[in-house]
Amino acid sequence: MRERGVAWLTATPELTAAVRTTKQFLTYVASGPFQYAIAEALRLPGDYFETLRADLRGKRDILAEGLRTAGFEVYDPRGTYFITADIGGLGEKDGVAFCRALPERCGVVAVPNQVFYDHADMARTLVRFAFCKKEAVLREAADRLARL
Repeated sequence: MRERGVAWLTATPELTAAVRTTKQFLTYVASGPFQYAIAEALRLPGDYFETLRADLRGKRDILAEGLRTAGFEVYDPRGTYFITADIGGLGEKDGVAFCRALPERCGVVAVPNQVFYDHADMARTLVRFAFCKKEAVLREAADRLARL
């Protein structure tokens, strides 16, 4: 296994912001610790994963239904804990502006999908929500979003 080091940078605020932004799109997390976690996970019984899958599916369904009820067009995920939703049906046209205002509007956060696209206009009205939360948190988020 190849060990990865920790790096640091001393520079102007503009340069450090550029480096942080670039790193965000190159690596999500450092992978070294996950190799140990995966080795442990491979020792778990199969029913652990069935239970986990059912739990996440239920949470996905809670949030997806809440988003639909609130007027979002929802794209059901099959292999992640993020739900992509289209805000166009709410009369919104800019995912970045929508996501910046959302916490103050209703106390919920989302990420604009366009930050992940080379051609941002292709995802201008798409945002994503995480459903790897407690069920009570998801139900509260759905209630808050319904009041938008």
